[in-house]
Amino acid sequence: MSSGNCDVLILGGGMVGLSIAHQLLQRGITSSITILDKEPELGLHSSGRNSGVLHAGLYYKPGSIKAQVCVEGARRLRSWVQERGLPLNPCGKVIVPPRAELDAQLDVLAERGKANGAEVEFWDADQLQDLVPEARTASGRALWSPNTAVVKPISVVRRLRQELTDRGVKMLQGLQGFKARPEQQQLALSDGTELTYGHLFNCTGLQADRVAKAFGTGDQYTLLPFKGLYWQLKANCPFQPRTNIYPVPDLSVPFLGVHFTPSADTTPVVSIGPTATVAFGRENYRGLEAVEPGMAAANIGVLARQYLTNRGGFRRYVHEQAFLALPPLLIRAAQEVIPAVKPEHIELSQKVGIRSQLFNRTTERLQDDFLCLPGPCSTHVLNAISPAFTASFALADLIIDLAVPELNLG
Repeated sequence: MSSGNCDVLILGGGMVGLSIAHQLLQRGITSSITILDKEPELGLHSSGRNSGVLHAGLYYKPGSIKAQVCVEGARRLRSWVQERGLPLNPCGKVIVPPRAELDAQLDVLAERGKANGAEVEFWDADQLQDLVPEARTASGRALWSPNTAVVKPISVVRRLRQELTDRGVKMLQGLQGFKARPEQQQLALSDGTELTYGHLFNCTGLQADRVAKAFGTGDQYTLLPFKGLYWQLKANCPFQPRTNIYPVPDLSVPFLGVHFTPSADTTPVVSIGPTATVAFGRENYRGLEAVEPGMAAANIGVLARQYLTNRGGFRRYVHEQAFLALPPLLIRAAQEVIPAVKPEHIELSQKVGIRSQLFNRTTERLQDDFLCLPGPCSTHVLNAISPAFTASFALADLIIDLAVPELNLG
């Protein structure tokens, strides 16, 4: 039986886990860091499957953790990407109301954005047409976010992993399963290795609530996985938007609606999506792959109660977004933003992701903000949904600051 010791053990080699390791090194807190990931390569789940949009900070309630870290995090990650010459599309984003009654929400988004430190501008229909002739605003107004950009997520993850490895961070990959021994500050791995740590960070994304429970914390939370399918405009489509085009979202639920996003490729591919449909497993990306029948049945029950009670306006989500995996409904939603889109213009993208949405069983509400729970010599990062990728460096600093009083390092 082999053994190992480290000051900090990070579970999960996604963007949040990698960023915590990066900031521990940058701040000189410790260089004795091990990252454990169950997959043989990093970026196979949320961090490598997201849209790559670096959000500007318009959507988040001032005072929330998301609001605190998004603008600064986006600035830092964008600079990091630019310094390394990684793919970046500085294309901006325009938000349009698909119905006239949603126009007032533009003012709410502008106020939030300004309060959070984001740069925003109101546009009229002529300005919108100059940039995106195909786009439509139902009210004659649109909101422009010049600092929104798009990166290639998997390129970011791979480069950050390489830099951390070069700086001495130990990577343990492809090890499925472990037994937690919180009292001894140990983890027994499936290959017989025993790891002893000073402090553990749980950044396991789609599995984070389960891992937290193994450390005796977060019993009131469970994961409701939502699948995000994408379509894309065909190469021969007569229009190829040069910027992100988003509808005004329903701010009562944590989904942004179907939007158009040009990639960071040399010749951008324009994605349409994602959907926000119920997944039947935490890693149920396609068909019957990784279906978890018990979890799926329980979650459908939870969602049915949400619908019946209409907590947080949940019925509107069901009516407008829950069935967008059906192409006719997806097309109809896309046409609210770009009316010229037709079925023959789109094809199914290979990109699909699952949102690690947290549900609070005590309040019976979807968790909107990031959540960091303390455990025995551990910190558990739950609900690391958008904009966690965007905000990763700033979010990592906040997580580390919360853990500092409890850090037990060599």
